[in-house]
Amino acid sequence: METRITDQELSALSRAYDRIRGEISRYIVGNQDLLEIIFIGLLAEGHVLVEGIPGTAKSTLVKATAQLMGCEFRRVQCGIDTQPADVIGVRVWDSRQQEFVMKKGPLFSNILLVDEINRLPPKSQSAFIEAMGERQATIDGITMPIERPYIAIATQNPLEREGTFPLIEAQKDRFMFSHRSAFLEGAAELEVIRREHTGELDWPSYFASLAPVLQKADLLRFSQALRRVHVEEPVLAYIRDLVMATREHSDVELGVSARGSIALVRGAKVRAAIANRNYVIPDDVKELAPSAFQHRLLLTREAELSGIAPARVVQEVIGATGVP
Repeated sequence: METRITDQELSALSRAYDRIRGEISRYIVGNQDLLEIIFIGLLAEGHVLVEGIPGTAKSTLVKATAQLMGCEFRRVQCGIDTQPADVIGVRVWDSRQQEFVMKKGPLFSNILLVDEINRLPPKSQSAFIEAMGERQATIDGITMPIERPYIAIATQNPLEREGTFPLIEAQKDRFMFSHRSAFLEGAAELEVIRREHTGELDWPSYFASLAPVLQKADLLRFSQALRRVHVEEPVLAYIRDLVMATREHSDVELGVSARGSIALVRGAKVRAAIANRNYVIPDDVKELAPSAFQHRLLLTREAELSGIAPARVVQEVIGATGVP
């Protein structure tokens, strides 16, 4: 008989998430959907690709979230001259010890922010592949594990073309979820202006006031417990139907991979749990499907020339697929 996640575990997780949301909203206006995707990604042990224009508080939100989750945070500001060693690290000669010592790069952290990943040349982009897929990195033939929990959050500006190197499909498929950030609406923008006027947007003071809501051990424990969130067979079949529909859509050349199926199952379990449920409902799947699918779709040339976006295709697939 299946052992489900306990009510105590669910309550502790949902309370922690509510506290983190509250702390984030003291400084950041909006972006609650991005916070949810990052939280789900961390607990589902997956990575997140964030596409959006600069100035939408992506980096600020990630750094504050890492502090609240009791995780080590590192950041890589990408450029065309960034080398793999700048990310992974390097072995250097220590004259006192008379031996080579390992100098680990920012890759070895719990929450890694890769800012403007598409500004990296392909050789440096590939430095992340082993870490994202296997949670380990190799330096000079020495393979070292990366401590869990571990999540890479990469950002890119989809509007810029000069000096960028688009991620290939295999690289994008390594990300469990993607999210597209946008400018705030009028009321939210006015709130930002008010907070600046009243002095509430004092980042050093705000960051210094943040006390961890969770510890790394809590995240690891929750990740294990979340595997016991129940998913009925019709809901599993619904995920299958959505994935298959992307592969059969007339505007799609390459549909969602099996990694997309796995991402949707794992993510839906976390979303159910933070809603204080020990079972997944179809709405959990529908809400997460765009984040799990849109970066995995390769559209036909004709669809691209017609201005059709992956997000539109995903919505068509969701609308045309029967809900259990």
